[in-house]
Amino acid sequence: MIIQNENNLNERDKLYRAVLWMVGTLVSFATMAIAVRELTDTINSFEIVFLRTWVALTIILGIVLLRGWKTISTKHLRLHIFKNFIHYIGNLTWIVGVSLIPLAQVFALEFSIPIWVAIFAVLFLKEKLTLGKIIAISCGFLGVLVILRPGLITIDQGSLAVLCAAFCFATANVITKSLSKTDQPLTILFLMFIMQLPISAIGAYFVWTSPVWADYPWILLVGIMSLTAHYCMTRAITLADVTVVIPIDFMRMPIIAILGFYLYSEPFSIWIFLGAVLIFSGNYFNIYHERKKTYA
Repeated sequence: MIIQNENNLNERDKLYRAVLWMVGTLVSFATMAIAVRELTDTINSFEIVFLRTWVALTIILGIVLLRGWKTISTKHLRLHIFKNFIHYIGNLTWIVGVSLIPLAQVFALEFSIPIWVAIFAVLFLKEKLTLGKIIAISCGFLGVLVILRPGLITIDQGSLAVLCAAFCFATANVITKSLSKTDQPLTILFLMFIMQLPISAIGAYFVWTSPVWADYPWILLVGIMSLTAHYCMTRAITLADVTVVIPIDFMRMPIIAILGFYLYSEPFSIWIFLGAVLIFSGNYFNIYHERKKTYA
């Protein structure tokens, strides 16, 4: 019903709705990062991934029960297994990164995901290596070098963990793009969490520490926000052009930098922002270039 109502909106109202959905995206990502940071003080990263997966699966399972099991169907089970194992590693290394480096640096390095997506799309999905992709890849790698400044400062484990997470998320995104041609979004989400639950349970078993009562609100937030972030982003993209949505998503950087400063006394770094701007500029040019070609 909501989707039908949104389809009947004029372009200006769609834009307003898209901005509101993006506000939800920004709040979700920021809240999830803070919740993870709070949990890493008392709980191991392996356990956080398991608890996040359990909460998200509970929500998805409720949706599946309401819509019926007939909505869950796939002919690519092996591809789902491979994709979800890679995605699990991405979740784990992202949480490790959040626990070790400033939140602004985590988000800046996370913006490198489209670089890997562009490379993988050319290599595995047989997409053309366009000028936009070349610019995006070049600016992206330059931005990462500016953030890390190899040779000038020591590249820390947290940065490497987030780069590993970006690589894994990009791999999962490319596979998801391929799966979306035949599988419904609900199927992809349900199989992701149902498959990652036993994988994450193995890691959590060896480091398990029973959460204290103060941890449970953060655990719920991690699971819920991980779902709402991607849901809000998807709704925004369906209502407005990505050239409008992506610049709003970039606002995650200053927001999380401010939160990191006030909550954890994390210093502002001009190098992190400069690198993030370079990565964003390359990604935005690629999007603009592709859209321009489409409507030329």
